[in-house]
Amino acid sequence: MELQVLTIDGKVSGSVGLSPEVFGLEPRADLLHRMVRYQLAKRRSGTRKVKNRSEIRCTTAKAYKQKGTGRARHGSRRAPLFRGGGKAHGPLVRDHSISLQKAVRSLALRHALSSKFKSGELVVIESAFFESAKTKVLIGHFRKFECNSALVVDGAVLQEGFARAVRNIATIDFLPVQGINVYDILRRDRLFLTRSAVEALEARFK
Repeated sequence: MELQVLTIDGKVSGSVGLSPEVFGLEPRADLLHRMVRYQLAKRRSGTRKVKNRSEIRCTTAKAYKQKGTGRARHGSRRAPLFRGGGKAHGPLVRDHSISLQKAVRSLALRHALSSKFKSGELVVIESAFFESAKTKVLIGHFRKFECNSALVVDGAVLQEGFARAVRNIATIDFLPVQGINVYDILRRDRLFLTRSAVEALEARFK
């Protein structure tokens, strides 16, 4: 599997061979769905909480006498139907994360990479190196690729100039190869991998 290697300004600088075990799989929607669901559930904090009637500080005196008023029988002002009372069936602190086997997570990432390659949305660039650190200039380069949003994945160390230029663009994410994930791959129109990122990914799944 061969793919052209481009520079950041869209010029051809060579080609690279891609491993079929990483980029040549037939994408499975069920695996991608499970992985995205896993990621979104894991990022939820689960810290919302309300007080139920047992946690409200309030008088313990009976609101009014039991009989003779024509009103409903109430023994506590902490009941949910009173103002200032506890909340019924409100959110509590909990862990929203779900379990997913490591082998499935690894396979889902390879299927996400393969889906981008199969749909023609994978671009391999020589490097994510940018001297000027000017966002306007970088936007002009990305317009040549005709994409509204993109994920750029570099090697283990990010180049500071490129990172400074891209952080002002809301629709472009820039990650080291250690941070590549299924959700960010699928939520962007194009996936840009540097040569070093391709080598690191193939070594990771070897």
